[in-house]
Amino acid sequence: MTTEKPSVLVTRKLPQAIEIRLMELFETRLNPTDEPMSAEALIAAADCDVLVPTVTDKLTAPVLGALPGRVKLIANFGVGVDHIDLAAATARGIVVTNTPGVLTEDTADLTMALLLSAPRRMVEGDRLARSGEWVGWTPTFMMGHRVSGKRLGIVGMGRIGTAVARRARGFSMSIHYHNRRRVHREVEAELEATWWEDLDQMLAHMDFISINCPHTSETRHLLSEKRLRSLQPHAYIVNTARGEIIDEAALARCLAEGALAGAGLDVYEREPEIGESLRRLDNAVLAPHLGSATREGRIAMGERVMINIKTFVDGHAPPDRVFPADGL
Repeated sequence: MTTEKPSVLVTRKLPQAIEIRLMELFETRLNPTDEPMSAEALIAAADCDVLVPTVTDKLTAPVLGALPGRVKLIANFGVGVDHIDLAAATARGIVVTNTPGVLTEDTADLTMALLLSAPRRMVEGDRLARSGEWVGWTPTFMMGHRVSGKRLGIVGMGRIGTAVARRARGFSMSIHYHNRRRVHREVEAELEATWWEDLDQMLAHMDFISINCPHTSETRHLLSEKRLRSLQPHAYIVNTARGEIIDEAALARCLAEGALAGAGLDVYEREPEIGESLRRLDNAVLAPHLGSATREGRIAMGERVMINIKTFVDGHAPPDRVFPADGL
């Protein structure tokens, strides 16, 4: 690193307040068009000390290997880092950071919104109300399912999973979870949560499933077709983590066949592509990756990015460094 202001490349358009502050603190190059950068364009532009990518930048081992040697920090704008080959970055001596914590509440809010919308058929009802074809109330019209008193199985009881559990308790749901390790007993007691060591056993007994674990080599297609079909036919599944965790084609088949009651999805296996088999289903509520999409959340993410850069530049360990790891 130089004694001058470090050079920073930002790959996507960020909130204006964050871009202004980045320009003040560092020698910053922005992306005013907000067009995603191809791997070739990113490599060509990355003559910098610090790279600030987002989930849309696929920093594979070949891409990382082709980056100029002066790149020493990847300060990711976002908490998920499955788009970055952490092992390859470590081998290159590049430090990787993310923005944990600041989007927990926003993502948990959206998870609950999907969890409520799917069984109450809110999107389907909205379309009908706008169509002008609604003929009025009847006792059996668009009946859905209540969430109160139902069992919620959380896959990945980290910050976001715990925040989802707290919200679900407010709707009188029974909390169950699967983690590699149990959470603190105090948290279990607060949430009246039941730990299931065996994921398959938990899935078979739940009314709702919320996916809140990271995407790693171990969690890709964690919800396989076999596991999806082990769920009860009245069950709903919500995913605000990463699309790759669920076998999306299998999920579409299960929803179409009535093997599952419904789904609420904010993430997809091949974003931004969403398969026609999902898009045509009335029992799938689909959101365009809105988990952290609040003004407050995105500003907070940018502030974490700047803290990580400034700490690193000052010769200290950045607070949000990410190391290669797998699992829930």
